[in-house]
Amino acid sequence: MEKPIQIADFSEVTKFHGHSCPGIAIGYRASEIAIHEFFSRAKDEEIVAIVENDSCSVDAIQFVTGCTLGKGNLIFKDHGKHVYTFLNRDTGKAMRISLKSSTDERDPEFAEAHKKALSESATPEDLEKYEKAREKATEKILEAPIQELFEVELVDMEFPEEARIFRTVRCAKCGELVSEHRTRVENGKMVCIPCFHNYSRA
Repeated sequence: MEKPIQIADFSEVTKFHGHSCPGIAIGYRASEIAIHEFFSRAKDEEIVAIVENDSCSVDAIQFVTGCTLGKGNLIFKDHGKHVYTFLNRDTGKAMRISLKSSTDERDPEFAEAHKKALSESATPEDLEKYEKAREKATEKILEAPIQELFEVELVDMEFPEEARIFRTVRCAKCGELVSEHRTRVENGKMVCIPCFHNYSRA
């Protein structure tokens, strides 16, 4: 059996992200599962991550697993769910990881501090309490057993097509360059999405 690779330290992830919080910790722990399961960090597109939210957690997944938007092996689905699916093209294995409960549900102290910090009447003391509660909640996530945090299951699914490079064309309206597959046709000419006038009677 291959020896699992050493994953990035959490402090490196927070430096990349900009701050420490429960969200980045959730992504870090999900990435930890993927790395240990696949025994590898993505070098190219052999490992794919499908994320169903655009929260802080996704920065951890990009940094730790090597699945990035620019490389084409990070796929974003705007479902607003803490669900992360990792696929290994070399082995054909796919693993779905879903968060069992929110930070507010797991940590009433954090939930109360968070609520007060977001209110218009929040005092400096409320904000200080929230920062401390956030730090404590983050540590709890980093230290919790995986089975308490996530539902983890191997799944059968169709693998997404590998990232393709498309021809670059010029928008007939603004003149700026745009990837051909992202253009729209208007009056027989290719235009970019911002320039396209959508017609709908719905």
